[in-house]
Amino acid sequence: MENKSLGIGSRIEHPHFGKGVVVDVASEFYIIWFKTQNGTKSIAKDYDFKVLEKTEGESTSGSSITLADIERAVENILDQRLHDVQLVPMAGKWNNGTMILKPSDASLQPKEIPIETFFHKIVMVRDRLRLIEQKINSHKGLTDEDKVDLQQYVTMIYGSLTTFNVLFKESIHQFKGAGGKE
Repeated sequence: MENKSLGIGSRIEHPHFGKGVVVDVASEFYIIWFKTQNGTKSIAKDYDFKVLEKTEGESTSGSSITLADIERAVENILDQRLHDVQLVPMAGKWNNGTMILKPSDASLQPKEIPIETFFHKIVMVRDRLRLIEQKINSHKGLTDEDKVDLQQYVTMIYGSLTTFNVLFKESIHQFKGAGGKE
């Protein structure tokens, strides 16, 4: 059977798991990543699946890329991206501005906060919400129903924060809620 000579990167279609990519090759089976499973499965080399795109197999000289190599590379990229600070510009009219929190009791002192400080905190909240979204969507232990349920809460939080959109210079950085969708 032709399946015995597939290399890493070959694309296949499995009758139950759908489309997948070979990420590692062993003597008797392939380790294939399937999007529908959000993970890998070991499939026997002699199993009858459809080959969509074939990459030539490498010799067993130990120079092939393993699943562990791919996982480490993805983790490194994600770590770098998560720690990158994205510059989010504040609308110019707020530069050097002050936010004043004034209690109703006149005997108490108002609190003044530089708007830049407040804006920085709002951006941090937004970025952490995005991280929570990513973790929810990629979590292997949650069902699709759980993910949708948790995602709805995050969307409601975004909706609650739309008041602060006036601080953002560019609309692409602003909070967006459900927009009246139910």
